[in-house]
Amino acid sequence: MSNGTFSTRRGAVDGAPLSLAAAYAERAESQASWPDKLAEALLDHLWWPLARRVRRPATTLARIVPMVAVHDAAFRSLDDAGLRQQLTQTRILLRRKGLVPEAVAPTLALLREVADRTLHQRPYDVQLLGAWALLQGRLAEMATGEGKSLTAALGVATAALSGLPVHLVTVNDYLAERDAAAMAAFYAALGLRVGTVVQGQSPEKRREAYGCDITYCSNKELAFDYLKDRVALARGGGRIPMAIASLAGVASVPLLLRGLHFAVVDEADSIFIDEARTPLILSATQSAADQAIETRRCAVALALAGQLVADLHYRGVVADRRVTLTPAGEDTLAELAPMVAAQHDDTAADAVWSSARGRREQVQQALTALLYYKRDQQYLLAEGKVQIVDEATGRVMPDRSWEAGLHQMIEAKEGLALSARRVTLARITYQRLFRRCLRLSGMTGTGQEVAGELWQVYRLRTVAIPLHRPSARKMLAPRLLADTPAKWRAVAEVVRQVALQAGRPVLIGTRSVEASEQLSEVLNAAGLPHALLNARQDGDEAAVIAQAGQRGRVTVATNMAGRGTDIQLGEGVAALGGLHVILTECHASARIDRQLFGRGARQGDAGSAEMILAADDELLCTQAAPLLHWMCRRWQDAPPAWAIATLCRVAQTRTGWRDARQRRATLRLDERLDRLLAFTGTAE
Repeated sequence: MSNGTFSTRRGAVDGAPLSLAAAYAERAESQASWPDKLAEALLDHLWWPLARRVRRPATTLARIVPMVAVHDAAFRSLDDAGLRQQLTQTRILLRRKGLVPEAVAPTLALLREVADRTLHQRPYDVQLLGAWALLQGRLAEMATGEGKSLTAALGVATAALSGLPVHLVTVNDYLAERDAAAMAAFYAALGLRVGTVVQGQSPEKRREAYGCDITYCSNKELAFDYLKDRVALARGGGRIPMAIASLAGVASVPLLLRGLHFAVVDEADSIFIDEARTPLILSATQSAADQAIETRRCAVALALAGQLVADLHYRGVVADRRVTLTPAGEDTLAELAPMVAAQHDDTAADAVWSSARGRREQVQQALTALLYYKRDQQYLLAEGKVQIVDEATGRVMPDRSWEAGLHQMIEAKEGLALSARRVTLARITYQRLFRRCLRLSGMTGTGQEVAGELWQVYRLRTVAIPLHRPSARKMLAPRLLADTPAKWRAVAEVVRQVALQAGRPVLIGTRSVEASEQLSEVLNAAGLPHALLNARQDGDEAAVIAQAGQRGRVTVATNMAGRGTDIQLGEGVAALGGLHVILTECHASARIDRQLFGRGARQGDAGSAEMILAADDELLCTQAAPLLHWMCRRWQDAPPAWAIATLCRVAQTRTGWRDARQRRATLRLDERLDRLLAFTGTAE
């Protein structure tokens, strides 16, 4: 098998600029009438109690496994030449019948044998079940460590053999490149062309990658390339005029994608939920003159904000990172604005300070930047720039910026040269983008908490794929300490006992870069050697993770170690008890906590996990303060495990409701803007 490859299917593009005569595949967004909207709303409410629960695979899904097993013995007996001949027949069957069980079952059996010979990994029955769920347009919840990368490869290879161009979408460039490289031999043996789209590629390289049978890419790259195509379509006069021009032999605008045929989204809850709170905006930079005005404007706004008093002049909502001025604040601002603007020579160039609404918005942004956006928590300073840290993944997003001038306000706060504010060319939310895919499916290790929203927004039903082996994870009782210093001391003591004395590896998860570095200092002071992994060291991620399962190894990490990473246990570690995972702060979603716990005790390995929290943790203080205060009065020393679990559940539930409201508001705004701008032909 490894000595030969099968004939490859050429796509419609084949690396050349796309012609608009070729169909740009996507699902049209229809505007429903009010009776249809009412019926859909009622249906959503009726489905909610059912859809919010993760279902076990239905009979129609589970029956694929015995259907595949029927072909196993026959395919194992074939030599490489016979297997290539069988692939030709399988491809014909798929294209003739489509993705039906009778055609998919022999294909999965063939792919199982190909994977065994090329990757030396024989897919388990649960991985076949997961692949079939993807082909059926479901969201497959597979526990961490169950082999989602190979499961996804089985699904996308089947779809590609049937003639569908497939995008395998993941959360970052690192995972896209890693998984594409890991599965390269498997795809090559099937004669499938695989492309990878990452940041910094030229349009020609991107076009070539999207023209392949299978394209690995991050959600961000796919979204912005789609928006670029929408802008190109608008500049060309729209689809119909450009298609007519193409048929007439006139050069057409080269698009990047062939459309949205079939998207398989890995870490789907992160993309569909965590990253869906803000729209994606394709923009151009403002002029140098406007940038100079922006610099003076930010300086004035920060100076004014520094003279206002909390509660008297403004009120802040920590949970929402929102500030509103009081009537007294409005009056004070009206008095101070002319004087402060004159001090900064900003009266003639910028009339915003004579407008009540203008100065209010600027000062509220300045207060938000000062109060709720902290260095080493929400952002880092690197190479003289403010770089956003994704709070869900712990990774730097160097090409992202906050909108509405907030990014420039934070740069001014830090004393940096202001970057040019971006002028919006096109925008879209992830909700609307992925609903345009003709076929959509996803995978995640943690979908049950948001199964209802996934059904309501994307019409994706979540199914739980059973474990290949029963979990051997031991969950220790959670602990709540008085404050952060006490928490760090307790973590250091656990590290001493588990790593130094017992010889087991330890993974410690923190919410922010700042917290990870605080803990690192405590461990250094205690003489406990460890590795540190956060957004500052993301280039060393692969090397750090590769060593994290070795005997006595201690790793302190942000959420970077929570998704898409596989910690392999060193020799003899399983007999010692496996990897021990410590969660030092509840995250905004229980899904992220589960992802971190899932780094240990994978595939039936030994392992343990525990939570060590502090009463001054941000999430607990902002989202569950009354319950927290009651618990501290009721149990001064050690609250029981059930009380700590309840505290975390309350805080995370409240945060989940807030974030869900924000996502709905973002989606409604995007739909409203689309309707308002539709008459121009440039809805995005």
